[in-house]
Amino acid sequence: MTSLPHNQRITHEPLPPPGSYPRRIDSVDLLRGLVMVLMLLDHTREYVHRDAPLFDAANLQRTTVSLFFTRWVTHFCAPVFVLLAGAGAALQRLRDRSDAELVRFLVTRGLWLILLELTVVRLGIGFTFDYHAFPGMLQVIWAIGVAMVVLAAFVRARTALALGAGAAIVALHDLADGVRATATAPGAPVSDPLGVAWMVLHQPGFIRVWGASMFVVYPLLPWIGVMLLGYAMGQVYGWPAERRQRLLERVGAAMLAGFVVLRAANLYGDPRPWAVHERGAVFTTLSFIDVTKYPPSLLFVLLMLGPALIFLAWLERTRRGPVGRVLVTYGRVPLFFYLIQWFVAHGLGIGLSVAAGKPVSHLFGLPGAVPPAPGAGFGLGVTYAAWVAGLLLTYPLCRWFAEVKRRHDRWWLSYL
Repeated sequence: MTSLPHNQRITHEPLPPPGSYPRRIDSVDLLRGLVMVLMLLDHTREYVHRDAPLFDAANLQRTTVSLFFTRWVTHFCAPVFVLLAGAGAALQRLRDRSDAELVRFLVTRGLWLILLELTVVRLGIGFTFDYHAFPGMLQVIWAIGVAMVVLAAFVRARTALALGAGAAIVALHDLADGVRATATAPGAPVSDPLGVAWMVLHQPGFIRVWGASMFVVYPLLPWIGVMLLGYAMGQVYGWPAERRQRLLERVGAAMLAGFVVLRAANLYGDPRPWAVHERGAVFTTLSFIDVTKYPPSLLFVLLMLGPALIFLAWLERTRRGPVGRVLVTYGRVPLFFYLIQWFVAHGLGIGLSVAAGKPVSHLFGLPGAVPPAPGAGFGLGVTYAAWVAGLLLTYPLCRWFAEVKRRHDRWWLSYL
């Protein structure tokens, strides 16, 4: 598909006939590209910033306002990424892919993503081939992979079923926050089958499977809900643009209003209530928006996806400038970018530390497993400079691969 000229609005009216729906939706790609760029900031911070191995940047007792927002703004990445992955499956249906073809694609791509999480992504995170010391972390690509396999079961059903199931999971899973799997000994991984199953579904932490320890970062249940919601949302791209934009804005505004009401009441939706903070009004505000990502609480999903839906509608009405075209390019090769950005961010962290004569031993293996030596890491200024350098390194590669995908229609390219 030839990209829209930059002086045209992003629109999809009149609707194309069946089987000729556009291969790409610029507004969707632009939003996906934006969160991917923010993702690189988060991962660059993890390998470059001096405090990243020591404490969570959202820890209100230790963080600064600038460090908090450097971390907080990247919370949009995972939920938008998963939502748009679900929407992408719906767009494939609009392009006249048969149910059988879509089911086969979702299952095979989902399994492929799980394999990548345990191999390529693991290597990018730990920079080690020692599977005994670092078997791996189950992060967003694993969650998307499993969610795609689950989504395949909804392809032949009415969209309302996916919408209802997704909404129920996102809205109700916090009822189970009090259910906790426990290990047989303090500090040991959970190894009993029921405990492992529960942690895979809803509780982050270490598990032991077939003699190997793994860290569940992204429990599946809430992310499956977000994927199903994305699939239902993707159907609106078969509607006239004005109707679609109006719905996206209203749903996004309703989600934000729901967040404010529920968060202010402190009754339900997040295991950590907000409170007046001893460090003043600014940190009280930070407490209000500091919602739980692991696993994503109802309030986390409302706060992150509400603005995303409003922004998605707004993008359809705006003209694309140079920055927009760059973001669209990133958004057209999401998996390719995700894989290479780990190596770029990690490599920059090691390279900068070596050049400055700083310790690097903590940058190999399971993140956080080895405490950094005194003097390790850099401040936020260097972190942001490294992020920009990472963007300059990844953009030419993403532009090249986006052109490869545009020119060729080989089946294996859809798996990258």
